[in-house]
Amino acid sequence: MSINNRTVIVITGPTASGKTALGVSLALALGTEIVSADSMQLYRGMDIGSAKPTRGEMRGVPHHMIDVADPGEDYSVSRWVEGAAACCDALFAQGKTPVIVGGTGLYIESLLSGRDFSAAPGDSGVREALGAEYDALGGAAFREKLRLIDPERAEKLAPGDKKRLVRAMEVYTLTGETITAHDERTKALPPRYASRRFALTWNDRETLYARIRQRVDEMIAAGLFAEVERLLAAGLSDSCTAMQAIGYKEIAAALRGECSREDAVETVKRESCRYAKRQLTWLRRDKGLVWLPREAYPTEDDLLAAVLRA
Repeated sequence: MSINNRTVIVITGPTASGKTALGVSLALALGTEIVSADSMQLYRGMDIGSAKPTRGEMRGVPHHMIDVADPGEDYSVSRWVEGAAACCDALFAQGKTPVIVGGTGLYIESLLSGRDFSAAPGDSGVREALGAEYDALGGAAFREKLRLIDPERAEKLAPGDKKRLVRAMEVYTLTGETITAHDERTKALPPRYASRRFALTWNDRETLYARIRQRVDEMIAAGLFAEVERLLAAGLSDSCTAMQAIGYKEIAAALRGECSREDAVETVKRESCRYAKRQLTWLRRDKGLVWLPREAYPTEDDLLAAVLRA
């Protein structure tokens, strides 16, 4: 594997595809460290449901961007990119090649692209005011207001998409630039890093789904119900962003008595399979990905050799 001094290696793929094991093997082979690109593993205390790697699974390899936020925080992609880029730059300074491991495609794409997040304002009070305005006007009327300044973005958003509608108005209010214009401008920026990108998958989709269902059973056996119960008992609102994740919102519903535990587990399995399908759809947009079908590389050594040969 030929790598220049500003190239990262990406190991991605759908949930339960074996990214963690391959990432660790690769990091050990290259004498480097891992930067996690998982939007749930960054939360402290959300270990089982996010499939956060255990110390044993890490095999001594340092993992960055794990346990960096409290679950009550609304963690943004811009904040993750800032932290992940700092980790990558520190590794480059040590002469190491960062290995990015995770299935959150938006995080990975945003890190590599060099996207400018200057249009992502901090806590100014404007967001709250616009959110209240959205509630007062209703989604349809609020979207029509956005259409007057940014018709392209308004057309892409549903009236019920409060978060993105409010953000679009917030960006324009604070910067004078529409979010459409901002996105177009930043597309022209050079990439932040060069990259070698690999995606794990199964040609037989049912094999992947069977693995997902098995992993959910393992999460339940490991104490997922108790984990969610602890989070709720600590005062975490079940309406916060972290608790809307698959595996947490369903278990929380069961704990509130809204469904049986058995139904909650089946819902987690079904939604996890659907999520894997969405991940694969996202990944197929990237024409530079090297796909590693597990049928062709049945062992971890086979996978590692394939990556090192590329």
